[in-house]
Amino acid sequence: MSGSLQVLGDVSRETSERLSAYAALLRKWNPAINLVARSTLDDLETRHFKDSAQLFGLCPTDARHLVDLGSGGGFPGLVIAILARELAPDLHVTLIESDQRKAAFLRTVCRDLGLAATNVIDSRIESAKPQGADVLSARALAPLPRLLDYADRHLAPGGVALFPKGARFAEELDAALASWRFDVQNHPSKTDPQAVVLKLGGIARV
Repeated sequence: MSGSLQVLGDVSRETSERLSAYAALLRKWNPAINLVARSTLDDLETRHFKDSAQLFGLCPTDARHLVDLGSGGGFPGLVIAILARELAPDLHVTLIESDQRKAAFLRTVCRDLGLAATNVIDSRIESAKPQGADVLSARALAPLPRLLDYADRHLAPGGVALFPKGARFAEELDAALASWRFDVQNHPSKTDPQAVVLKLGGIARV
């Protein structure tokens, strides 16, 4: 895996319209199935869209399959899929979400926005068929040791995992090192000065 995709400061009008349509669907569905905290609806762009887009920018340029775990309302997976439609058309995105109502929402967004290269699996992460992902992502899902269990199941050899983490990320890294070895890069978050995006490779059990 080499290089990183660059997220443009200004996306095309078509991509911007897709993001706006996604935001509208999110606001429409949210009262019924609580896709995101209601307090964040007025700041979707920074709290959810920009926070998710930074992961797209860390994907290797030769990645062909990204799997997003516990996608919920679609962050970061759907934002990555929308950006990839224009900027990385060879990247296939799989969203794994066990909540049937949230999975139905994700499928609706994919259909309405024409995201043909995006697939939704309505299954528990530990029960889904191993995905052989080039890139694995998960946002606000689980502590790092458990995420590495998921990576062991779904990541292809040589693949990378992108996990946003908050201010206590160092403690999670220490806990994970008790059972795992891995290479790690800490990328400062572009939306939260106390947070990072952990980019992990070479993941293996100790």
